Amino acid sequence: MKYRSIKGTKDILPGEIEVWQHIEGLVRQVMRSHNYHEIRTPIFESTALFARSIGELTDIVTKEMYTFRDRSDESVTLKPEGTASVLRAYIQNNLGEHASLSKLYYIGPMFRQERPQAGRLRQFHQFGAEAIGSQAPALDAEMMIIALDTYRSLGITETALKVNSVGCQRCRPHYKELLIDHLAIIASQLSAESQSRIQNNPLRVLDCKDEQDQRLLQNVPLIKDYLCQECADHFTHVLTTLDETQIEHTVDGKLVRGLDYYTKTAFEITSSALGSQDALAGGGRYDLLIEELGGKPTPGVGFAAGMERLIMVLTKQKPITFSAPLPTLYIVSADEQARHWTFQKAIELRRRGIAVEVDYLDRSVKAQMREANRLNCEFVLVIGERELTSGSGTIKNMISSAEASVSLSQLETFFA
Repeated sequence: MKYRSIKGTKDILPGEIEVWQHIEGLVRQVMRSHNYHEIRTPIFESTALFARSIGELTDIVTKEMYTFRDRSDESVTLKPEGTASVLRAYIQNNLGEHASLSKLYYIGPMFRQERPQAGRLRQFHQFGAEAIGSQAPALDAEMMIIALDTYRSLGITETALKVNSVGCQRCRPHYKELLIDHLAIIASQLSAESQSRIQNNPLRVLDCKDEQDQRLLQNVPLIKDYLCQECADHFTHVLTTLDETQIEHTVDGKLVRGLDYYTKTAFEITSSALGSQDALAGGGRYDLLIEELGGKPTPGVGFAAGMERLIMVLTKQKPITFSAPLPTLYIVSADEQARHWTFQKAIELRRRGIAVEVDYLDRSVKAQMREANRLNCEFVLVIGERELTSGSGTIKNMISSAEASVSLSQLETFFA
């Protein structure tokens, strides 16, 4: 039987992984410049954690999670998103006692059993950040700026930032009632999916992708017009901060995001290069979530961004290639005695930080030289009985063809 990768998953091969490593390096650089510290959480968690945080009636929980029972009969789920795990770690490890404001970031795989399509796999990768411990509107803006700065550092400038406020536990219930009343009037004309959401999750009707639904929703009441004073003031400060830092943005009253835990600010960054599924990143504030998960009442805000979609945009802008790391030196073995010395010397040089390759296939000198050329090695050193007896050899620069005599016992000094 010939095994293949599972549907919705993808191997990242040499030649591709260098692009990922480059992006991850820039993400870490941007995060460090904003004083965010990396956190790594387990790849699976208790199912209850995600049902409680994301929302039991969301599409993610009801349709998309990879959930199974382990041998202890505990229900566990592969991470469908990063925030819940970070907050669980924050609570469990008492991070709030070490710093009044915790600024954390992550890079890693997530899992959702969606219909695979371009930029959306069942195992996908995200980078994201969480700032826990402050209600400052400037932190909401900082999240947007971190994501935008990451895209700019990669040369992606054609992005759009959409911002909204989804209110809080005080103003959202009244708005939901108004929204449900309005939706009831047009319910029979809405798609089946939107109809199913009216009672259980009415705000999700607003960001339905169905074109007919969106036409029907043109005059729907928007939550930004029904905010309590605290939410309205917070949103005004967020928008003012974006204006003051010259961050272009539009207010989208229908933006609600797909997770139930957001309060106040919600935002999304899109790219026209992605077509209809145009979201690059999204996030918002979740001031009630930590208490909901068993911690002390603590405000927080965060965002997550898709790696696969980021790479799609980069690829559409221009071909991106990064060469895999190449050996600096290829040591060619001319005979069996030389093979033993060559391997020992390669280990010694590698431990000194010099990239070295040798032959493991008992090939001829000519075949080894071809391999050195194929690998684009900068230098080649041929070792045989004569070189071992004299203690010196001739190293050749494969680019310039220049040759130099080197002492075998002090070979590392040639690369110093």
